[in-house]
Amino acid sequence: MIFIEELAYSFHIGSDKNKKNISRVNGKNNVSGTTSLSNNAIQNSKTLSKVDKHNYRKYDDKQDEIVIIRGTTSLYSDVQKLYKDEFEEARLEYNSKQTRDDRKIDDYFTNISNNTKNDLACEIIIELGDKKYWDKKDINYKKKMTNVFVEQVKDLELLVPNFKIANAIIHYDETSPHLHIVGVPIKYKNKNGMSKQVGKSDVFTKSTLVNLQDKMRTLCIDSFNKEYKTFSKLAEKKKGRNLDYNTSEMTNYQKVKDEITKNQKDLDIINQKSLELDNDTTDIKNIINNLKGNITTGKNNVILNKEDKEKNINYIDKVDNTNKEYKKINELSLTLKNVDIELKNNKILVEENNALKVKNNALSSELENKNDEIADLKENNFSLKYELTIWKNKFMKIINFIKNRLTRWQDKEKYQEFTNDLLHHGAIDYDTYEDIINTKNAKSKDDFER
Repeated sequence: MIFIEELAYSFHIGSDKNKKNISRVNGKNNVSGTTSLSNNAIQNSKTLSKVDKHNYRKYDDKQDEIVIIRGTTSLYSDVQKLYKDEFEEARLEYNSKQTRDDRKIDDYFTNISNNTKNDLACEIIIELGDKKYWDKKDINYKKKMTNVFVEQVKDLELLVPNFKIANAIIHYDETSPHLHIVGVPIKYKNKNGMSKQVGKSDVFTKSTLVNLQDKMRTLCIDSFNKEYKTFSKLAEKKKGRNLDYNTSEMTNYQKVKDEITKNQKDLDIINQKSLELDNDTTDIKNIINNLKGNITTGKNNVILNKEDKEKNINYIDKVDNTNKEYKKINELSLTLKNVDIELKNNKILVEENNALKVKNNALSSELENKNDEIADLKENNFSLKYELTIWKNKFMKIINFIKNRLTRWQDKEKYQEFTNDLLHHGAIDYDTYEDIINTKNAKSKDDFER
């Protein structure tokens, strides 16, 4: 029978509700055994700097035992860059609408860092397997987790597109390999303040986190089994939320169960007969060894007494019956082997199917979001075309007004200078300028005097 190992899965997200010392102690005792304050959120630039030093092992000079799978050699810089890439356009748009300078935002990164209402960034720690599982595994075996964690980062981006990842690092310097992901959750289309803002409580709610963990753990064990070529399964969550393969779904499960019950008596009988054969074999060997003294006719003939003859016949019958029972048990063994193979194949298919369902649903959701974005863009495009038409009409009215004034002798000098200023300041291009001038020159001085 195959051995299916159970692995625990941990998906932990930092929380700003755990600031007490006891929470920090509990954070140190999490599944990964890491000494990071994983129960605490990244609330400001000071905390971010500490996480940077911890995640990159700058305190104990163990940089060679970490693997960076997203970002650069500076977590702090990665988060700053993410803020610039994601929020700069929204910041400029917001500032353009402000009439007072004290309400403008000079730097959104600094603004959020100084704001106690929001976390600057969010850290997620992921681990598969506990200390007991990894304790006797060598470093080469552990480092195969790199590909598994790379897939986890991709899966997280697929499942939570509003969580932008700045940095992801794997720690191999402790007993259990574990992944640190740092990113920024974003909420869109805000009516107050910037249209695009940091929004941890909007992206990660209690219900969405439970749902996210279920999906991430399903995808993780699937990636693990493919990478390590194993048939491991997830250990049950304490509240029993994970769905493991049900043996009742095996095609031959009930048949095998009935066969085992039916043949249990046969198993007991054949076991007893086997013990009896061991004793009888000793007696038969003694009889054979003593035959030499019973030879009475010729060199090739022997005579057994009646008692020894009966012992040999009974022994032969027992061997024959035992062989028949063995054949029955052997058939049962073959059935169990076939079911074992079926279970193995079904388990792989079930877990792969679960992982595919998760990804398919995520991709469908992503496609739906893209369709909504396209619809919004089409609507915006229509509005822009409409506004462009309005401004184009206004512009042509202004141009025609200037042309009309330039054809009047008393306004000629004033509007000539005005037209030159428009060209100089880029309000009109050279072609428009020439068009205006040509209109003015179309009338002669005599025409003006008339």
